[in-house]
Amino acid sequence: MTTHRREDRQQPQQKMQRLEPENEIVIVGGGICGLATALALHRKGINSLVLEKSEILRASGAAIGILDNGWRALEQLGVADRLRQTAIPVQGAREIWLDKKAKEISAEWSGENRCLRRSDLVNALADALPPDAIRFGCQVVFVELHPSTSYPILHLQDGNTIMAKLVIGCDGARSAVSNFLNLKPTGVFGLLTTRGMTYYPIGHPFSHEFVQTYKNNVVVGRVPIGEKLVHWLITQQGSPKGENISKNPEYVKQLTLHAINSFPEEIIQMVECSDLESLSFARLRYRAPWELLTGNFRKGTVTVAGDAMHVMGHFLGQGGSAGLEDAIVLARCLSQKLSFIDPITDENGKVMHNIEAAIDQYLKERKMRVARLSTQSFLIGLLWQSSSMVVKFVIVILMVVLFNNIALHTKYDCGKL
Repeated sequence: MTTHRREDRQQPQQKMQRLEPENEIVIVGGGICGLATALALHRKGINSLVLEKSEILRASGAAIGILDNGWRALEQLGVADRLRQTAIPVQGAREIWLDKKAKEISAEWSGENRCLRRSDLVNALADALPPDAIRFGCQVVFVELHPSTSYPILHLQDGNTIMAKLVIGCDGARSAVSNFLNLKPTGVFGLLTTRGMTYYPIGHPFSHEFVQTYKNNVVVGRVPIGEKLVHWLITQQGSPKGENISKNPEYVKQLTLHAINSFPEEIIQMVECSDLESLSFARLRYRAPWELLTGNFRKGTVTVAGDAMHVMGHFLGQGGSAGLEDAIVLARCLSQKLSFIDPITDENGKVMHNIEAAIDQYLKERKMRVARLSTQSFLIGLLWQSSSMVVKFVIVILMVVLFNNIALHTKYDCGKL
């Protein structure tokens, strides 16, 4: 597995040189969406610079499910074949209710669905970029517009600044770029999720399915990555008992084992034998669907994508795939609007106007798509966290009316680059 460290990419100087805005698109955040956006632009012949706050590529969360629509986007990015070698196909889903006399429902999945190690995905995206495309150790604190040129100016934690023609915030649910856009803070569910991976040296006994097991308001999800590696996530009601829980993986494991102590032995053993370094623990966040429809996701030539725009619970497995879709659509819109303009010799006003028009087109294409995903995910999150039977009944009715085909979201095609 490739590990990208600061020395693998461009070394920051002691005092960072101010970039010429006529030549730079800056992407804030070197996660899945940020790297995918940079790669999509690169495929269209458009250069960009990714600013990543950590010293190495980050792959928090252990693994991520990529459904059929996400694989369409990965095909456009040119990394799908490499990633297919790292994970087996997931052929169906099964739900088991241990509280209801072992009630069980199974369904086959159509299309391509796999669970990828996040490190495999981010490394595949990064390896396809030019060697100077990522700058590490750059944390954006806040953004402002230049008073005379309206160029976005990024203020970094080390006191330096970077000016750009276009800024794309792919910096997650607590985005500094979304703060600049005056977006409301993301909401939080009353749900906690622990994620991890478990390696079985002689092979695991599980089928190629995504299995969810319910008991005592706890949900255990399990999906194979390979014949010896399994990804799991456990969701329970509650709130974190301190800010630094996630920094103590052994404590996270013990809390998780306590939550599942009445589950079948194979589930307990799966968590007991998990890789401590893979464990993460967080409260689930969301951006409300109505905020996606009414929010202003552009100010000048600044916009957002991925979780910075539409963070949602893991209930649909669409967080990563939706971010990949964003990357394709945004790069396509920018390419269409900028293809006949020389950004160096053309008048500043025309370039900026066309960038703004490209962002507006991107948002027009994406808003309804992500609002629908967020609505479906939001309703499932409310269903899981609510203890009121009346509320649960209303949510189920809404789900039946609005989403009678619960897998329709995987059929979406974001189109070609």
